[in-house]
Amino acid sequence: MILSICPNPSIDCTIELDSLNVGKLNRVDKKVETYSGKALNVAVGVARLGGRSFATGFMFDAHARLFEQVLDKEGVKHDFVYNHGSARTNYKIIDKKSMLTEINDKGETVSKIRQMELIEKVKAISGDYEVAVMSGSLPKGVDSAFYGQVLESIPKHVKVIVDTEKSNMLSALNSREIFMAKPNLRELEEFTGKSVYTLQDMVSASKKYLDRGVKYVLLSLGSEGAVLTDGRESYFCKSASVAVNSTVGAGDSMVAATCVGIEKGVSMQEILRMATAAGTAAVTTSGTNLFYKDKYDEIYSKVYSERIY
Repeated sequence: MILSICPNPSIDCTIELDSLNVGKLNRVDKKVETYSGKALNVAVGVARLGGRSFATGFMFDAHARLFEQVLDKEGVKHDFVYNHGSARTNYKIIDKKSMLTEINDKGETVSKIRQMELIEKVKAISGDYEVAVMSGSLPKGVDSAFYGQVLESIPKHVKVIVDTEKSNMLSALNSREIFMAKPNLRELEEFTGKSVYTLQDMVSASKKYLDRGVKYVLLSLGSEGAVLTDGRESYFCKSASVAVNSTVGAGDSMVAATCVGIEKGVSMQEILRMATAAGTAAVTTSGTNLFYKDKYDEIYSKVYSERIY
């Protein structure tokens, strides 16, 4: 079983336009709303790959049933800490050139009482899981120390994967041993303060995570593929060539496949292959939809991991 901890669920509103004209009237070609959040996407991705997942985190009363219906449909069990008010709405604006403009809301404030309630909930249930994922941003009223407080409550035998950035990531790294960090290229450069260009640069930069006690670093490279390293072995997997509809959710799909691979006990090369296939499959779907299993299987048969050194 895989536990997904989502501190900041969101309504993702994807708007497709012919072109985005700033300061002028824009007419919508297509609009789609989905009920998600990074760790909730991971939970759904795990389920679509045949794994068993459980979702927890904060939830907001005004939209709770809509989120729950999505998870129920996907076969994801859930138990949230409920707050008054509405979930935040994030806007993804896509034009015909496949350019993505994102506008992310902050949402409602979460009280200290609810924060402690989630920490206690994670502490109570996480011992039953092999892998736990915490990913995404934090809601208003919750500071970065919360990441570390939640992760500290998880027993040491549970493999923890973290996908967040800046102060949230530092809080996670200070809390306990992290099994895997999943930065993208921008996040890697921000974390290290250095620009990276080659695969060797990427592996070298990833060692800053490893030096902080992270066991593995999964680096997503968008359309180029992904890198996985533990500091001793490093692998690269190139993405398959596909038509890109939306990059939203690709990183979450990679984490989902990684969780399933870890639970199955497969090799580093196989985990990277699975992650790359899921991330690539995700970009073929429109809006914020995740990958579908048939597309994942098709792409999985076309991608292979190779050792960098």
